[in-house]
Amino acid sequence: MRIPSFIRPLALASAVALAGTAFAQAAYPTKAITIVVPYPAGGSNDTFARQVAKELGDALKQPVIIDNRPGASGNTGTGQVAKAAPDGYTLVAVSSSMTTNAAVQSKLPFDPVKGLAPVAMFAKGPFIVAVNNEFPAKTPAELIGAIKAKPGQYNYASSGSGSVNQFGTELLKAKVGDLQIAHIPYKGMGPAVTDLVGNQTQLLISSGPSLLPMVRAGKLRAVGITSLKPSPIAPDLTPMATAVPGYEFELWWGLLAPAGTPTDVVAKLNGAVNQILARPEISANFLREGAIATPLTPAQFGTVIAEDVERWKKLAKQQNITAD
Repeated sequence: MRIPSFIRPLALASAVALAGTAFAQAAYPTKAITIVVPYPAGGSNDTFARQVAKELGDALKQPVIIDNRPGASGNTGTGQVAKAAPDGYTLVAVSSSMTTNAAVQSKLPFDPVKGLAPVAMFAKGPFIVAVNNEFPAKTPAELIGAIKAKPGQYNYASSGSGSVNQFGTELLKAKVGDLQIAHIPYKGMGPAVTDLVGNQTQLLISSGPSLLPMVRAGKLRAVGITSLKPSPIAPDLTPMATAVPGYEFELWWGLLAPAGTPTDVVAKLNGAVNQILARPEISANFLREGAIATPLTPAQFGTVIAEDVERWKKLAKQQNITAD
């Protein structure tokens, strides 16, 4: 069929516009990318984000800048990214504390499931279960037995009410069913570890970097690990699941974008991050920080986030976990 002459210019203009759009999409990124870390420098979110950012910049041939925006347990920076332009140039590096926050805080400045687009998971890592050296237990079974033998006599520490440490310990209590040990919240991990060493508290469940240096120095005793199976994080530690069937608690870290970020941009970022995670030197670096590189698709990562939010909301209600 012959196209009328007055339509030809319009058809040509449309074709040019479509080609221009396709070219613009294919060219991403054309400028620097910012990864917001919603915590101070030096923490696990910051460490993993900086390791990935350097490699990601090389892969995408654009600068990738880390911008630390701490505040409100990570909610401030994450909320700012949720409101940013959904163009792939502003991202946020979060951990699973985002989902525990959602379980105990009814007025977050963002929706953790609908307000952000999953891009890539960086890593997952189990927690270490540690006691002070005076506590009468060296194994998961002995730990549970000792607490049951003296109900209400012992305390467990956390880095704050509603923290991931509290969730990990309350999940253990829920799985056992009759584990009577009181919660002592601290303002940060430093004082929590200090008082555990001094026997003001008797139990702390936290990350490898928080506890293993003290264990190796002989100031604390590790009695188990929160993965279902032995972990390369600490292969000599027995899983708590050997004494408490089904108990598993792992922290994850990952990268999110504002909701509405184009799927092709998300896919490009996901592919680049997953290639970075496959490098032996990156896996080794993560392992030293208590985590295992865990490449996932955006859809798989999204499922993890949604399921965690619901799981922790249920646990918070059951165990009466509240925020500070």
